[in-house]
Amino acid sequence: LKIKLAARQKEAVATAVSEKIMIITGGPGTGKTTIVNAITRIFAALKLKITMAAPTGRAARRLRESTGLEAMTIHRLLEFSPREGGFARNRENPLNTDVVIVDESSMIDSLLMYNLLKAIPPQAILILVGDVNQLPSVGPGNVLQDLIESGRFPVIELTDIFRQAKGSRIVYNAHRINQGKFPFLPEAGEESDFYFMEEKDAEKALQKILGLCRSRIPRYFNFHPIRDIQVLTPMNRGLIGVSNLNVELQQVLNPRQQGISRGGRNFKIGDKVMQLVNNYDKGVYNGDIGWVKRFDVEEQELEVEFEDYPVSYDFSQLDELQLAYACSIHKAQGSEYPAVIIPLLEQHYILLQRNLLYTGVTRARKLVIIIGSKKALHIAINNDKPRSRDTGLKERLMKMGVVEIAQQ
Repeated sequence: LKIKLAARQKEAVATAVSEKIMIITGGPGTGKTTIVNAITRIFAALKLKITMAAPTGRAARRLRESTGLEAMTIHRLLEFSPREGGFARNRENPLNTDVVIVDESSMIDSLLMYNLLKAIPPQAILILVGDVNQLPSVGPGNVLQDLIESGRFPVIELTDIFRQAKGSRIVYNAHRINQGKFPFLPEAGEESDFYFMEEKDAEKALQKILGLCRSRIPRYFNFHPIRDIQVLTPMNRGLIGVSNLNVELQQVLNPRQQGISRGGRNFKIGDKVMQLVNNYDKGVYNGDIGWVKRFDVEEQELEVEFEDYPVSYDFSQLDELQLAYACSIHKAQGSEYPAVIIPLLEQHYILLQRNLLYTGVTRARKLVIIIGSKKALHIAINNDKPRSRDTGLKERLMKMGVVEIAQQ
């Protein structure tokens, strides 16, 4: 294979080859991608047909980039029809595949997992990859955690941080947060990829965010202010909620006068925008990020350049878009950004949760800056309660025999 594997990774590869279903879970830097690459090479050598999927378009794109193999959203894989309101792939019309590998599995809700399992042929292998410590799915259920805790399926939990990730404070602190420990913060003047800026006042925190995005981060770290920096906030409303941050950041980062306003939203050429719903006709999906390229007032049309291709919107469809200089941590699941800024204030009290903070921190590849109070940070790290969702799935699986599960 020419891939060096640690003992736990070798165990994962051996399990994938010998079991019909398995789960691989681990945090950043623990080698999930390396395992997936090793597994796909073995299955390819065995001439097996491999299918790769993820819950969101951006997660599917990341999977494609990391493996070099075709990957798509689960909805596209199952051939979802918005007109029919269902999936073309099911028990009667299963997928033509030998192996199904699904990344970012923590994002899959009960209904989508049910439809996915129905479409997988009985002889196929299913490998679920994800990080069980991230936020659970937006939809109902807590599928990945329930499957793991049922004890009915082979689970490889990766905990070792590999050498190439050990130098990263982002990776190290993400694991500390997940363990309920306070992150290590750099001393004044110390170079790092993880920073904390003390600020208890929301208005002052807002001004610091604007300054970081406009000049400080681009100047010191050479990141593009719009394309590379993403503000991730726990809340939608308030001074440092998604809505207000986007208005303020648009004024600072894209101060062109000309724009169009529809439904309280103002779009200008050069704006970073996010698709809010799955639009199968246009081929864009909830969470996809693009940039406004042009608009035509006479034709009532706006064009957005997404990562794969341009998409045109009638002005009547602009409620499908919102500014994306800032977005919620929930919306950022399955995505990665070079630089991430996270405001964390005590005003967010009800939203200060460990898995929310952990998910936000793990979205960053090269730089994390948390702005807020140390008290808010402590509250979030110590609040592990929201992780429990009583779905009943784990208990049902525990009562069932292995043969019964296979038949279901």
